[in-house]
Amino acid sequence: MSDTRPYALVLYGATGFTGGLTARYLSCHLPRDVRWAIAGRHRDGLEKIAAALEQRGHRPDLLIACSDDDTSLDAMAARTRVLVSTVGPYVRHGEPLVRACIGQGTHYCDLTGEPEFVNRLLLEHHAAARDAGCAIVNSCGFDSIPYDVGVLFTINRLTQAHGRPLDQPVTVEGALTASAEFSGGTWHSALEAFARPGANRDSLRRANEQLRRDYPRQVATVPFRARRDADLGGWLAPLPTIDPMVVLRSARALERYGPQFRYGHYLASGNPLKLGLGAAAVGALIGAAQVGPLRRWLLQRRPAGEGPDAATRARSWFQVRLRGRCGDSEVLCRVSGGDPGYDETACMLAETAMALALDPGQPRDTGVITPVMALRDQLLERLINAGIRFEELHQTSG
Repeated sequence: MSDTRPYALVLYGATGFTGGLTARYLSCHLPRDVRWAIAGRHRDGLEKIAAALEQRGHRPDLLIACSDDDTSLDAMAARTRVLVSTVGPYVRHGEPLVRACIGQGTHYCDLTGEPEFVNRLLLEHHAAARDAGCAIVNSCGFDSIPYDVGVLFTINRLTQAHGRPLDQPVTVEGALTASAEFSGGTWHSALEAFARPGANRDSLRRANEQLRRDYPRQVATVPFRARRDADLGGWLAPLPTIDPMVVLRSARALERYGPQFRYGHYLASGNPLKLGLGAAAVGALIGAAQVGPLRRWLLQRRPAGEGPDAATRARSWFQVRLRGRCGDSEVLCRVSGGDPGYDETACMLAETAMALALDPGQPRDTGVITPVMALRDQLLERLINAGIRFEELHQTSG
């Protein structure tokens, strides 16, 4: 990619809630000699963001672009090495921007946790992105970096415990515990995904067929059984998010995950009743989202662009416990941090974008790929330096 482009990265969606937090993080952490920009459809809103950023750090330039104007998206993508998007729901707004990035050979990263959108990109744009030499990197926030990079960290420690490359089947299980609130944008994206179960199932089936052709390594999910597991944090329930799909795609691509790889993904709680009620509430929400009037009513309950205040975010936290096994070797690891959906998500997305834009030899792969496929251990190192905690709690050597 040419270094003559004026910007190292452009953030599209800085006037939104998570976009604003990401802009603040970039302003404080980008080197002062690196040119960057924020982009959106309304100059007045961008001017307010830029003025506030100037008070605390590195002021960006401004670009005007709109998701329904392909010409403006092409012009924006042509001016930067990396384009960062926080504009969702991605299934409605995301694909034109990805097409623009591929057309201009521009690396791209986003926050999506929407399986249908990612599967569509895999099916329709993976080959074109590879041919263009660009990395289209989805799910670079709380969906799905703690799990994707956390499993990479676990695999690294498991290899150390095993004493040699992982030459037997590998199983990793991850369990989340957290205390946090979510924004209007997350609420809207989740309801959009819940409203389309048929499209999600069909896109997943077709994407898995393509992945088996492109990356034939053996991977699978661990069959769930209800149980209490003290190592993983208590009583377990299945967690129906995009994260297992992301982890398994990374495992398909990297030989270090062993000749066969399985992953289990759970929510953990010390209170089984609370866990059951939460699962029932999610099931009810999925059902309601498929009824048009109910979905529209739910969307109005939490407007896009709003999110938890600073005091609420300061009280929020997450941890993911990960147990890896290969033969007689076992490790127990933990990934943890503060507010998962916003403060830490802004950090994760910004560090991914800066690695793509600034770090020598990155990305390591091209096409529609995961964060670990794109950046490997470089992303792990950046996140550790940024304050996300990756720890080994226990190791048993085989």
